Amino acid sequence: MPSQITRRDLAALALAAPQRDFPIRPDYLAEPDVIPRFWVSSFDDAGRFLNERIRKGAVRVFGASAGGRPMRAVFYGEPRKGNGTTTFSGSLGYGDVRAYTGPDHGKKVYLAMAAVHGGEFEGIVGAVNLLSVLETGKDLRGRDWPEIVAAANSLDRIIVIPITNADGRARIPLRMIRHRGRDETVHEYFNTGAKPDGTIIGWPQCKRNIPLDFATTQFPGGYPNDAGVNIQHDDFFGAVQPETRALFDLAARERPDLILNMHTGAQFPHPLRSFLEPALTPAFEDLYRRMMTRLTAAGLERAGDPAKEADPARERLSTFNLDSALNLHCGAMSVLVESPAHDFSTAERDGKQFLHTPEHLLDAQLIAHQEAMKFLAETGGRARWTAKRQ
Repeated sequence: MPSQITRRDLAALALAAPQRDFPIRPDYLAEPDVIPRFWVSSFDDAGRFLNERIRKGAVRVFGASAGGRPMRAVFYGEPRKGNGTTTFSGSLGYGDVRAYTGPDHGKKVYLAMAAVHGGEFEGIVGAVNLLSVLETGKDLRGRDWPEIVAAANSLDRIIVIPITNADGRARIPLRMIRHRGRDETVHEYFNTGAKPDGTIIGWPQCKRNIPLDFATTQFPGGYPNDAGVNIQHDDFFGAVQPETRALFDLAARERPDLILNMHTGAQFPHPLRSFLEPALTPAFEDLYRRMMTRLTAAGLERAGDPAKEADPARERLSTFNLDSALNLHCGAMSVLVESPAHDFSTAERDGKQFLHTPEHLLDAQLIAHQEAMKFLAETGGRARWTAKRQ
């Protein structure tokens, strides 16, 4: 996929992609009576925000979805200049990643992406509010985030992708799903989809059939793109989807040190231990401690004890997925961060149900970005995380 996508390219892709409307149960389409002003989550609303509110950054289309929708990112700062002398794999064999990163290896590059799964709204809200902070110093509530601003000023390059799976997000005609208490049925419906009889496909069963044949569903959910592929589990060494190809091309050009991949699917927010190069384990564990300590201090974890909540040993190793592929493609430490959902909650704290409000969810998103950006600014990036082999 070329770095600049033309309108003709998008029109051709849209005509080639299958377009289909799905019957959605009317009672599932109920939104809350009041949607907070900061809750910008839909494909169209995020697009309007990029068109109308970005002044310091540069908005660019860097790819197109299987359904022909634009993939847009916002870029701040200057990219790395010059190329390395070898491939990323070659640099590992040589023992010095700088041979791949190139002469600008000292630059610190941060990439944030959300909505790899289109039914997970929290990461979109976080990304849009992060952009608001980068533009104005304040989130869309008007709250100052001086630590984000300071960290951003210490980084050389920041790239933010508010919606990675445009097809999956556009398939769900809601800005916000009404909260259903402990009942996750509607959440699972919009995320994993439903069988022809209306029963929920569910997780992890939704990963059994990739690509998913939409004809075998009542509603395919927001996980797959319009080709039926959940790009978190794409055929990375085969015929990759256009979204994955665009991400790979972007990552190869930008050579980010750190990628945050924002998802929804936890009782309390936390980064997962991604299946990455073992040499990155110390860097991940440092980031984990920092992020979880701040989330705990903000009262957003199960307990108030940072010594317990911020212990990376409690985080089991994830399976091979998009984060693994991005790491092996460009060397970045790609970390998936899970968020609680806005539309149901089974979390308990001190034996009592704990409800993450929309305000809590936004705070958790911005704290995660804040601590990741500070970590990168203070530790110097990929070239410093793995020592040169002598």
